[in-house]
Amino acid sequence: MLLLPAVITHAEVPNVLSLFKQTLDQASASSDVDASMLTVDGSSLQHFDSSALAVLLECQRMARAKGRAFAVQSLPSKLVELARLYGVDGLLQSA
Repeated sequence: MLLLPAVITHAEVPNVLSLFKQTLDQASASSDVDASMLTVDGSSLQHFDSSALAVLLECQRMARAKGRAFAVQSLPSKLVELARLYGVDGLLQSA
């Protein structure tokens, strides 16, 4: 599981994507973890802009490229509203 940080703006994107890649690689290498599903938890996210949506969509793409299902949980309601506004809320649904 990837726990999103409290802040995701344009400046944090490279670090968050790097963290997700590490999580994805560790899940692939570990026999203890169900590596078929990767979940992103947004419960800590407090300050964000549209870059957070870009991060989530890229995380989804990276997970699916590795043959993993992708799910998001506990996203802030404002981020869900932003996803709806941009028309990408359906893309963030679990596979």
